[in-house]
Amino acid sequence: MFKKAICIGFCLANLVSFGQIGGKSIYQFLNLVTSPRQAALGGKVITFYDADVNQGHFNPANINPEMDNKLSLNYGSLFGEVTYGTASYAYTYDRHVQTFFGGVNYVNYGKFDGYDENGQQTSSFTGSEMALTFGYAYNIPGSDFYIGGNAKLISSTLESYNSFGAAVDIGALFIDTRNDVNWAISIRNIGTQITTYADTREKLPLEVMIGVSQLMENVPIRWHLTLENMQQWQLAFSNPNRAEGSLDGGSTPEKVSVFGNALRHVIVGAELFPDKGFNLRVGYNFRRGEELRILEQRNFSGISVGLGLKMGNIKFNYSYSRYTLAANTSLFGLTIDFSGNQY
Repeated sequence: MFKKAICIGFCLANLVSFGQIGGKSIYQFLNLVTSPRQAALGGKVITFYDADVNQGHFNPANINPEMDNKLSLNYGSLFGEVTYGTASYAYTYDRHVQTFFGGVNYVNYGKFDGYDENGQQTSSFTGSEMALTFGYAYNIPGSDFYIGGNAKLISSTLESYNSFGAAVDIGALFIDTRNDVNWAISIRNIGTQITTYADTREKLPLEVMIGVSQLMENVPIRWHLTLENMQQWQLAFSNPNRAEGSLDGGSTPEKVSVFGNALRHVIVGAELFPDKGFNLRVGYNFRRGEELRILEQRNFSGISVGLGLKMGNIKFNYSYSRYTLAANTSLFGLTIDFSGNQY
């Protein structure tokens, strides 16, 4: 039963994580999107430096005083009974110590029917995972460089088996104020299991991301470019459904070009009216689009869209992400400003 629980958990996490790098590590839920804004822009953005308190999850260098006393709650249904949610809060102590960040993200895999090795039904079981995050960022004096770090405590329960882990994230951000360009790098999930499921120690889902974004000069659009999974160059795989048959009954595996593999690292997005009360967002995840593409059928996998709406001290966010014809996700978010200033 334990093997079945682990398998189900990994399969569900890998569906959301898209790539073939899935299955090589535990706690895959750590790389899920943390807000509708992020999801709408392709899934992973690390260059925000504004009041969006959710961004502390993906790049701790983005933690800043504009996030002070803001609480964000996000929720979505992923696939079937799988639900996912995050919460984020930031507090600025003073202008010298500056801002602290706290967050939580969880995933509930739902309820499963259990069976023994003979196929006889046993009791049902559930699976869930959660992480608590604490972060802080620091502006290097006299510069536009920011560095930050997160510490994470991780808990995972699959059937009657439990695992506990700890990890850190480190990030850096440079803001080119003259050209309105932000450059960032984030190294996430550096850590280890403290307790294992069944005496087998496994790796955490380490990820290195590089990002750049720019606010265009004459158009109210900020574009975003993220290079994901830079710790592993080879992301592409040969899809057996795309193999070419031969006259002797054999087949030739699909060959993925260097350019095709390089594109699988790329996520692009754009946000219209980024500083206004109403925002429109669109993104494209090349790896998701390619790996979930159906042969000889257009299904628009990899595309995501969303919007944001401010109303006084409250902001609503929504995103819709296209995966396959049978599986798409919507995320809903609410951010409340408790500082008394209009959000």
